Amino acid sequence: MKIVIAGAGEVGFHLAKMLAFEAQDIYLIDSDDERLKYADIHLDVITLNGDATSLKTLESANVKNADLFISVTSSQETNILSAVLSKKLGAEYTIARIHNYEFISRKHIVDFKEIGVDALFSARDLAAKEINRLMKQSAVTDSFEFAEGQLSLIGVHLDSRSALVDMSITDSKQYNDEMDFMPVAILRGNKTIIPRGGTIFKKNDHVYFTTKKERIPYVLKLCGKENVKIDNVMILGGSEIGVLAAEMLQDQYNVKLIERDRKRCMQLVEKLQDTLVIHGDGREVDILESENLSEMDAFISVTGDSETNIISCLLAKNHGVKQTIASVENINYINLSQNIGVDTMINKKLIAASNIFRHIRKGEISNIASLHGVDAEIIEFTANEKTKIVTSKIKDLKFPKSAIIGGVIRNKDTVIFPLGEFQIIPDDHVVVISFEECIKQVEKFFH
Repeated sequence: MKIVIAGAGEVGFHLAKMLAFEAQDIYLIDSDDERLKYADIHLDVITLNGDATSLKTLESANVKNADLFISVTSSQETNILSAVLSKKLGAEYTIARIHNYEFISRKHIVDFKEIGVDALFSARDLAAKEINRLMKQSAVTDSFEFAEGQLSLIGVHLDSRSALVDMSITDSKQYNDEMDFMPVAILRGNKTIIPRGGTIFKKNDHVYFTTKKERIPYVLKLCGKENVKIDNVMILGGSEIGVLAAEMLQDQYNVKLIERDRKRCMQLVEKLQDTLVIHGDGREVDILESENLSEMDAFISVTGDSETNIISCLLAKNHGVKQTIASVENINYINLSQNIGVDTMINKKLIAASNIFRHIRKGEISNIASLHGVDAEIIEFTANEKTKIVTSKIKDLKFPKSAIIGGVIRNKDTVIFPLGEFQIIPDDHVVVISFEECIKQVEKFFH
């Protein structure tokens, strides 16, 4: 598969990094020498210095033979134009990153496919949707649904109240007689562990479980957690993410949004009819306290400054707020969240890269997701009769050790957490958690 990526910033670099594990034919275009040098050192890709809207540059990248062209520069105009040009030159499928959410929300008015852009995405929109999703499960830091909601994956922080602490995976089966859930990944410090029978749960582990949706409350109780009823939400920062999040949340919760720019506040008052917009500098403790921070059930910080977002979430935690979400620009900060006390850190560029990845995967891919701070991906495959995955019992497949089958959905409504004796059959939906470096091996079982 030949892929051309325009933009070697965080989104483009992360995409190229994930794809490099699969030995794809990747070209990475950017006009910044330093970015390209960094990519050359750290990635197995072909770098090309040039303007992504230049026909000469696109021709040098052999875009006419590209299966996929992705433009993720910081310029919306560059992304759209380069995608259009690439399509005209022969690229099979084009994706452009945009900042104007109106292009997506009103796509019925302008069809970008007609001019050569097959898919548009907004990193800010995706981040706001992530926040909305996280709010629905206040006791978890991550929550995903597979097979139309039949199977859930949740992330939970283990503390001293959990019955699982200091217990092995094998011994924990005493709490799982019906096989209603399965631990599929553990984040311990900065290390990601694919758990096996002898793996011991430790205090402060961040554990990811696959489970039946109706059994989520039981898994949370086992972990010493419970969902807190969310009524009052405070959002710090009138950024695009903050505004989109407020629009999604204001019909369900009492939402306050604090923004320090007075002119921006006036604009938001008109835009957010059911949100209380407050003019003030949220970096000042007195402002947050005067707006009853301690009475909030959830606090979301999405200013343009990562450090402000982290510190304000820690302040909210100190005032008794149950759920905190911080937006951070530096991807490396993601691993810190559980160690320093912020419930969830999100990075819009990482979320965007994972979303784009849906267009790239080989095999029968139904869904794909990335966990915050975890060096693994969750992929939902659909098995078919021609694939290796249906030829033997799981124990005989020689499935990669750096991956685990976290659940199987059969006949659309039966959820199974498979052990070694289980055999997958055609049309099963199979949820796999895999380290990045062995995804290529995993895919061979499904195509």
